[in-house]
Amino acid sequence: MAKRPWGSRFGIGRENRRARDRAVGMGSIDKYIFRTTLASFALVLVSLTGVIWITQALRGIDLMTSQGQTIVTFLGVTSLVIPALVLIISPIALMIAISHTLNKLATDSEIIVMNAAGFSPFRLFRPFFYATVVVAVMVAFIASYLAPDGMRRLKRWDAEITADVLTNILQPGRFAQLDQNLTIRIRERQPGGVLVGIFVDDRRDPKERVSIIADHGTILKNEAGSFLILEDGNLERFEIGKPDPQLVAFGRYAFDMSKFSNQGHDVTLGIRERYLWELLSPAANDPVYMQLPGQFRAELHDRFMAPIYPFAFAALTFAFLGAPRTTRQSRNFSIGSSILAVFGVRMAGFACSVVAVKSPLAPLVQYLMLAVSIGASIWIIVGGIVLEPPVAVIDAVNRSNARLLRLFGRPVAA
Repeated sequence: MAKRPWGSRFGIGRENRRARDRAVGMGSIDKYIFRTTLASFALVLVSLTGVIWITQALRGIDLMTSQGQTIVTFLGVTSLVIPALVLIISPIALMIAISHTLNKLATDSEIIVMNAAGFSPFRLFRPFFYATVVVAVMVAFIASYLAPDGMRRLKRWDAEITADVLTNILQPGRFAQLDQNLTIRIRERQPGGVLVGIFVDDRRDPKERVSIIADHGTILKNEAGSFLILEDGNLERFEIGKPDPQLVAFGRYAFDMSKFSNQGHDVTLGIRERYLWELLSPAANDPVYMQLPGQFRAELHDRFMAPIYPFAFAALTFAFLGAPRTTRQSRNFSIGSSILAVFGVRMAGFACSVVAVKSPLAPLVQYLMLAVSIGASIWIIVGGIVLEPPVAVIDAVNRSNARLLRLFGRPVAA
């Protein structure tokens, strides 16, 4: 680690740099860096979220197969987890975006030029700070409202699908006894909610017995109730006192199933489905809060710290990569160190969140860790400290590279 003043090499004193920072607004440079950072952030965020969402969505593919839901329902249910994914991915995406922008500025020697013009490191950090504020505001909104709202919608939707007799109990190849004298069997389910090979035996009316066989059918739900729409089948009715049954062939027949469609059930919301204000002041008789007060505390502090992580990651990344370097100086060490620092802070945060369920001191440790990370990074930025590997490490790497070049018969640079 070596300290390298940003302006001393170019004969620009501290007072001159401050005067230039005040006199020259450099709005165009700020806007350029701000737009580049946010554009990179959006691209990385969409890419990472899309990949992770696909892996999560594949777990719910049974909605279209075993439970006969449509592709619209499948996409609607699985997309509700996107805000929760964005909440975790956003700080990482911001770190990658800042790394990309700084590497681009360094490759084009723009950081060297701004350094020669007398811009202090903290001045260069300003547009990155503005971009971080935008990301932090977005993360705060998602953490307080959007993510829990999506999770509670997902839970209610999933409960409605799985708790409904028409989509859960009616399994292919099984005789489902919905009532004491009502039995239904289907041979198979096909995409789009089509039921094939339907048999209904209805003996609920003591005066008659109805047997229905249909080639296929679908489930229809509307304001009037839930109906099993049977197509291309036969209905056989046995009435008491009549020797012969009545046989009716039909092209379309609606069998009322409203009694067995459970859509008015109550759903108990978990901790992650609570809004921020519900975590701040839970009801005194809330059964979840009474059973799991530690998890309420841990979730509340996680929501508070969610918008702080972007600032910590941005400061750490800039502290490692924001110093001016010539094109001959390798940035690999700084890039690797910034990744390890961010990864370490995030993993420590996850560990503190787990421990916070049982220990009220764990959130304080997490707040202190973030404060130290941000404070140390700002100290490095303001002081113009260049984080570089020790000379011994550089010499060892160079010797190792030279041995590899000689092994492959290539000339070694002097």
